[in-house]
Amino acid sequence: MRCRMHEMRVASGKVVHGQIVYEGELPEGADVTLIADDHEEGFEVSAELKAVLLQAIAECDRGEKISADELLRELQSGE
Repeated sequence: MRCRMHEMRVASGKVVHGQIVYEGELPEGADVTLIADDHEEGFEVSAELKAVLLQAIAECDRGEKISADELLRELQSGE
């Protein structure tokens, strides 16, 4: 079975007075998935992995990203 993945974005917001506050725009009727940050439990990463993650976040912030279709092509070709 094949499925089509659509472009996704990662965004951050805060809960204020029980409501999610997101400073951006989403199309009306957009499906969203929330992942709540549990401040009590975290995880540790090495300095090397932290640098890689921060670099990836900075690339996305600059718009340096690829579509889901392109990612799937790369994964399938082993690039």
